[in-house]
Formats: sequence, structure tokens, C-alpha cells
Amino acid sequence: MSKSLKNISVIATATVVSRVLGLVREIVIAAVFGTSALSSAFVSAFTLPNLFRRLLGEGALTAAFVPTMSHELEHNDRGAAFSLVSKISSWLLVATVALVAVAMLVMANAEMLLRVTGNLGMEPATAKRLLLGADLAVILFPYMVFVCLAAAFSAACQVLGRFTEPALSPVWLNLTILGSLGLGSWLVWSAPERMHLLCAGVLVGGFFQMAVPAGVLWREGWRPVFDLRADQRVREIVRLMAPTLIGSAIYLINIAVSRFIGLSLNDQAVSVLNWATRVMELPIGVFAAAISTVVFPLIARHAARSDWAQLGKDYHKGLRLVLVVNVPAAVGLALLSEPIVRLLFQRGEFHASDTSLMAPILAVYALGLPFLSFTSVALRGFYALKDTATPVRAAALSFIANLVLSVVLMHWFSTVGLALASNLAVLVQAWFLQTRLSRKLDGLSFAPLWSSLGKIIMASSLMGAVVWGGARLIALLPLAGKTHDLVVVVGLIPAASATYGALLWLLKIEGREELETMIEKFRAKLKRA
Repeated sequence: MSKSLKNISVIATATVVSRVLGLVREIVIAAVFGTSALSSAFVSAFTLPNLFRRLLGEGALTAAFVPTMSHELEHNDRGAAFSLVSKISSWLLVATVALVAVAMLVMANAEMLLRVTGNLGMEPATAKRLLLGADLAVILFPYMVFVCLAAAFSAACQVLGRFTEPALSPVWLNLTILGSLGLGSWLVWSAPERMHLLCAGVLVGGFFQMAVPAGVLWREGWRPVFDLRADQRVREIVRLMAPTLIGSAIYLINIAVSRFIGLSLNDQAVSVLNWATRVMELPIGVFAAAISTVVFPLIARHAARSDWAQLGKDYHKGLRLVLVVNVPAAVGLALLSEPIVRLLFQRGEFHASDTSLMAPILAVYALGLPFLSFTSVALRGFYALKDTATPVRAAALSFIANLVLSVVLMHWFSTVGLALASNLAVLVQAWFLQTRLSRKLDGLSFAPLWSSLGKIIMASSLMGAVVWGGARLIALLPLAGKTHDLVVVVGLIPAASATYGALLWLLKIEGREELETMIEKFRAKLKRA
């Protein structure tokens, strides 16, 4: 696992670059477009190809492809594994191009469809926002082809032990978007013209997202061949994908319904929910996603060898690591949500009233962070065991919970209610997945983690007290505006992290020995250098 910890640190470093750039991208979009209807329409339109990416790419395909390619490498050779990459990417290209063509046709005729259906009983303002999103979706849907292929190529790289370049591939999307926004501002174009330039930046960035991991595979010896032959491994992947496709479709419908509910509330809801999610995703992207990325092929190899004891051991280590990072991150984000939003977003077209709207949403989303990261690892446990049916049932349960709770809670808490409903739905999903995983394999129960969780909660609570008290002390200083926020965020986050780390060390958190070994090896390398 020490090598895996090294891979996690490499991926975390690469991913933090892309996630920070992604956050900068959202900050710039917020400054240029604010919480306008145009901004919400872009978020909704960009969501559609990303959802299909989850449907065909990162979700269903990766879950089926990683164990199957791992089996090819374990029992055959690289030639067989590369042949599988060519076959899967060929089928994926055909499927995504066909879907994009149909989707663009539907979106281009959205106004006519709404007219025929009498606007489905929607308010005129809601229908207008939907049509604006449909217009942008026509431009953005080709992004799906690039990003689905990118997901397949990145999964193949991970199986080969190449993690850095795939983790960095989103950087190209963020850079091209920032470049397009900068060009639009320099040319002093109107908001709609800037939006079209932003969409063009998305398409160019998507191409580079695909090209980077493809280049890695090329250097590893893969040569792309258009091959639609369906051999045993391809049929196995399709069989494994089938239930996951259903689960991903449920997820797609879930997000689409949530976006529709947000659009029906007001112009701001979709934008602020998206930006709060982006801020929350930073700790997930820095560490939780990195852990899941490394743990998945690792436990998939254990499953291929029927080494259930080692599989359970590494699964628990992965869960422990995500909890160690994301429980304190949730506490810190919740307590510092207002200064964080004000410091990051309040400029240009993003005003103080938008901060007041977004800060409580971020605080609520933050509290769901541990459950979201927990779910990401638990899902990998099922995929490694080639069980793609149980995650479908979990997704269906989460969808029902989210839909019912959203309708109920939005009447009481408006946009905050949608964030709260999302958290509760993820909590239900996490509980369902872990209980079923424990029944499937005794070695994957949560029991070995209770001691660690108690220590994490204790350390996080004490850390939270430090953050709360520190914020009150800083409030007494003669500081105002962004200076106050900068001192709070830049001063308290490192202090809180140091406090939390020291407390975990004193509490002798499990897994500390491996971290000590890594630190000693790092020091030895520095001395030799």
C-alpha cells in the first residue's frame, strides 16, 4: 500500500492543479456573467454532455473496463489489453457520435416541442430559461464525444499505472475556457457573444482532454485501430455495463430533475448550486478522487486473484484515508463558508446579495462531503467484485429520496432545501451501499473503521472549536472587507490543519506507521540529493 500512497500523493498533486484551475474558471465565469439567467443556462447546458459522459464514460464504462483490462494484463499480455482499448474506443466513438446527433436535433427544436406541449404548464420565465439552455446545449453537446473517449483512455492509463497525465488532462479544459473568457473580455463583446466564445473554449478543451491520455497510451505502445469486432472481453464489458448504464441513467434523470427544479425557482439557483458544488469538490478532487482512482485498480487486481483478505485490507485503508481528509474539510468549509464565498466570488457581476445566497448553500453541501467521498470508494468495491447491479439499486433509492426531499424542502428552505435534499439522498445511498457490501463479503464490513472514525470525529470537533474561536478573535481586529476574509481563510486553514494533524497523531490514528515510513523515505531522498 506504500506504493499506492505514493500514487495517491502524485494524483492529489496533479488533481489539485486541475481543480484549483477549475475553481478559478468558475470564479471568472461568475465575475463575467454573475448569477444571471444566461449563467444558469450555461450550467444546465454544460451539465447535459457531462451527464452523458457519466452515463457512457466515467461511470458505466470505467466500472466494467478497469477490471476486464486488469484481467487481460494479468492473464495475457499488453497486446491483448491494447486490442481491447481499440475495440472499446471504436464502439464508444460510434455510440457517442450517434447520441450527439440526436441530442443536437432535439435541442435545436426545443422551442417547437414546448409550443406543441403547451410549455408543459411552466411559467413563461422558466420556459425562457429552458430554451436559452437548449440553444447553448446545441453548441456544447459535441464535447461529449471528446470527454467520453477521454474517460476510456484515462481508465486504460490507470490500469497501466500511469496516473499523473490523466489527472492533469482537465487542466486543458480549464485553460482553454479561461483563455476564451479573457479573449471575450479583451474584445469587449456583449454577454451573448462572450457566452458563445466560452462554449467554443469548452470544445477545444475537450479535444485536449482526450488527446492527453491518448498520447500517454501511444507512448506505452498502443496504436489505435478502428475495430468493431465483439469478442469475449467486449461482450463481458457490455454485460457488466448494462446494469451500470441503468444506474447512470437514473443519476442522469436525478440531476436533470434537480436542474429543472432549480430553473423553476429563480435565475440564480442553478448557478449558485453549481458554484457551491465546485468549492466543495476541491477537497474531493485533491484527495478523495485520487484515493478512489488508485484504490480501484488495486482492489480489482486483488479480486482477479481472489485475494479477498488483501482486498478488504486495502478497501478499508482507502475508506479511512477519505474520512481522515473529508470530515475535517466538511467542518472547515461549513464554518468558513461566508468568508470563502466572499473572498473567491464577490467581484464583477457577483454581488453581496449573491454571497448571502450562496454561503449557506456551501455550508450545507460541505456537511455532505464525507458521505459523498465515502460513496465514491464504496462504489469501487462493488465494481472490483464485478457487481454492477447493486449500485443501480442504490442510485434508484438515492433518486427517489432526492426527488421527494427536494419537492418538500424547497418550499421551506428554497435553494438551500435543494442542497439539503441532495445531502440526505447521498447519505441514504452511502448507507445502502455499505450494508450491502458487508453482506456480500465479510471482509468489507465497516466494523474495522469505527475506532478510526471516533478519533477523526474527536479531532475534527476540536479543530472546529479552534476555527470558531479564531474567527471570533480575528473579528476583533481592525480589518474590513476582503482583508478580513483573507486573514480568516489564509490564517485559520493552516492553523486548523496543523491542529487536526497533531490531534490525529496524538490519538494514534490507524495507518500512521505507513505515513511515517513515507516521510522517512522522503527525508532519505533529500539527504542523498
